[in-house]
Amino acid sequence: MSLLNDALRAAEERQNPPRVAGTYTGQPVARDSAASGMPIAIVLMVALALMGGVGAWWMLSGSSEEQSVVADSARVSAAPESQEITETAALPEFIVEPIPVEPASETEVSTPDSASTAEIVLVTEPTPERSEPANAEPAADQDEPEVIQVAQAQPQTPEREVNTGDRAPEPPVKQQRETPEAVDLRTSRDLASLLATGRNGEAERALTELTTRQTAPRSREIFAREMLVLDRPGRALEWLPDSVTNEHASLRLLKARAQLALGDLNLAIATLQARVPPVAEQVEYRITLATLLQQAGAADESAGHWSELLAHDDSQGTWWLGLAIALETGGRNRSALQAYTQAAAMPGMSASLADYARQRISVLQAES
Repeated sequence: MSLLNDALRAAEERQNPPRVAGTYTGQPVARDSAASGMPIAIVLMVALALMGGVGAWWMLSGSSEEQSVVADSARVSAAPESQEITETAALPEFIVEPIPVEPASETEVSTPDSASTAEIVLVTEPTPERSEPANAEPAADQDEPEVIQVAQAQPQTPEREVNTGDRAPEPPVKQQRETPEAVDLRTSRDLASLLATGRNGEAERALTELTTRQTAPRSREIFAREMLVLDRPGRALEWLPDSVTNEHASLRLLKARAQLALGDLNLAIATLQARVPPVAEQVEYRITLATLLQQAGAADESAGHWSELLAHDDSQGTWWLGLAIALETGGRNRSALQAYTQAAAMPGMSASLADYARQRISVLQAES
């Protein structure tokens, strides 16, 4: 206010300069009313302007203070969350692995360490969760124990009792019966295993038990062949009756060998000639028959069987040699010479047989 008074006083002095005394005329000098009123108006305007400026300054300063107060309050309200984030980022080890504080006894005084620990705990304390509305449904994991208890409380009905009324009775599984051929094959393998280990008695008992139910040709063949190897042709013939051998060429061949081993050549030939199989089915059968006929002096019949064998496979040198011997025995030397020459030229011939063929070639060439 003193500044305002000084300003008003200075303005009044500028408007009213000191008057110079004029010549005294004896007449009173009249003061100009308009001139005297102008300074007062100017002073009032200046005063109003100053007061308006002071009021504006006061209002602006008040609003700025309010804004600063509002900003400070906003910073204060946001400070806990930012401070919590800053402290959490600055001290991750205290958040992840808080240091346990041992409980102090009642007589001990709390130390600065415990106070600092308490502060850390307060800083890292999780923010309380928002309260859910009263009508909100509970979480599924909270109801899970109750559901489990209810499920356990319910009685469990055995599956067999439930399915008894729903399912129709299943038909019994039919077991496929083994055919006689399959049983014979399986038994023949068992017999071969027993005979290989020298348990001939067990093998013969198994064969006896099987032949009470069926003919068992394969099992008979395994046992009879082993008896021939052991030089027991009589035991072999016991398992090769005519009722069985008539239907099986392999059994007739074993029977003829057993008869030959017992010294009955003609009976062996008769057994083989009873029913001669094709060459393609029984090559060994035909070779045996041709050889026995050669020994018995039936050269022409023997040559016929050798010819059939060569027609089946002409690469066998021994067959050419058998044909040559049969032809020479029958008196057909020219045909025999050709057969001997063919036999000597065949690869795979043993040295002794090849030498015999060359000797007969020399003899027949000399005679011719």
